[in-house]
Amino acid sequence: MITMKSIQSILRIALTFAMATVICSTPGFAQQPAASVVTAIKAGQLVDPAAGTVLKNQIILIENGKFKAIGPNVTIPAGAEVIDLSGLTVLPGLVDAHNHLALTYKVIPERNIYYMTYITESTALRAIQAASNGMQMLASGFTIVRDMGNNGNYADTALRLAIEQGWIPGPKIINSGIIIGGIGGQFWPTPEMGVNGKNITFPEYIDADTPDEIVKAVRQNELYGAKVIKICVDCKPWGYSVDDIKLVMAEAAKAGLKVEGHVQTVDGAKRAIEAGIWSIAHDSGMNDEMHKLMAKKGIWRAGTETPMTLPEHTTPERYAKTVALLRNAYENKVPLTYSTDADYYVPGKTRGEVSIEFIETWKDAKIPNVDILRAMTVNGYKCSETENTRGPIQVGLAADLIAVVGNPLDQIDALRNVKFVMKDGGVFKRDGIMTPEKFLHGGPVNGWNIR
Repeated sequence: MITMKSIQSILRIALTFAMATVICSTPGFAQQPAASVVTAIKAGQLVDPAAGTVLKNQIILIENGKFKAIGPNVTIPAGAEVIDLSGLTVLPGLVDAHNHLALTYKVIPERNIYYMTYITESTALRAIQAASNGMQMLASGFTIVRDMGNNGNYADTALRLAIEQGWIPGPKIINSGIIIGGIGGQFWPTPEMGVNGKNITFPEYIDADTPDEIVKAVRQNELYGAKVIKICVDCKPWGYSVDDIKLVMAEAAKAGLKVEGHVQTVDGAKRAIEAGIWSIAHDSGMNDEMHKLMAKKGIWRAGTETPMTLPEHTTPERYAKTVALLRNAYENKVPLTYSTDADYYVPGKTRGEVSIEFIETWKDAKIPNVDILRAMTVNGYKCSETENTRGPIQVGLAADLIAVVGNPLDQIDALRNVKFVMKDGGVFKRDGIMTPEKFLHGGPVNGWNIR
């Protein structure tokens, strides 16, 4: 039996709860902050690629995903998670400055013809593939990847957003969206390839031949989440002029973006260099003269130097030229990035293992270990424009690092044996085994926003 007294008690409880809810939700009301997540790493050896030095027995303190303190006498707070890497060499994460995570062409069934991959695989399928390739790259120590087109209809943006939201683990993605070029892009479509007036080469390339089309293409990529712009400088004999390239750069600069040029001829390289482009992909248009001009202007070289150890993707003659050009670029002091264009399947290798295989070309070019490592780290951060937010193991930056067996300054092949990977303070790989569960959230954790 409900009495008036019991009704009054219920009303008092309800009123108290309602008032507490209002107070707690009032702007400025100070709720008890969540406890900080603190991790302490014991690094037996800590490599500084920029200085080319190794520090012994360092403590790296990480709080809420960022480096908080680094040194030999750092106090480990009570309750911190301690990770003992004293038997390994710790160093910053690696960068692949030119990859295509949503493209994997194969001998079967495409005979290594990526145009067939584009026709037979949907963007949705390629986005799932990109998620897998991203995790494979991270497992091999690549914490930053510039994803430079050939990703279908913005699968690269989808990948970047999924990683940023915490839905999947993966590297920091610097994506270009769809490659912009003259009509046909890198393809040579026939007249029959037009379907209802729409070029079948879309979405792999955006046709942009006039100034208005160029501006609109850049803005389209920016609208759909690109963080760098990529153009075909000379995929057709007419190619882009110096003024065309400058127009792309000026339009991209409005959104704070840089421009990379796919270059395959010396004349195209000369135009891109004269325009002052940010980076040039591939080495087909390179020679001693171009290298000297690039060094003078500080233009990044993303040479994509395919090694002979990856079968069916180069020839002895082509490889000899690749090695000679890389050595020439190094001697001319061209800003070098480690960049692979590793957009194909090699039986028995993950995408990360395919990318790390490019070390072989750098070794054959007689590049010193420290400079190979700088190309894979310091230069990669600068080319990706992340050096002030992530990359170096530095207080205040995102806590990305890896640990390997051996010292890459003594033997660069130590990078083939990555035992530990941390991204944003979370452990992705430990004791050589991927542990991705802590990266997975119902999300979105950051609020979905392409920009």
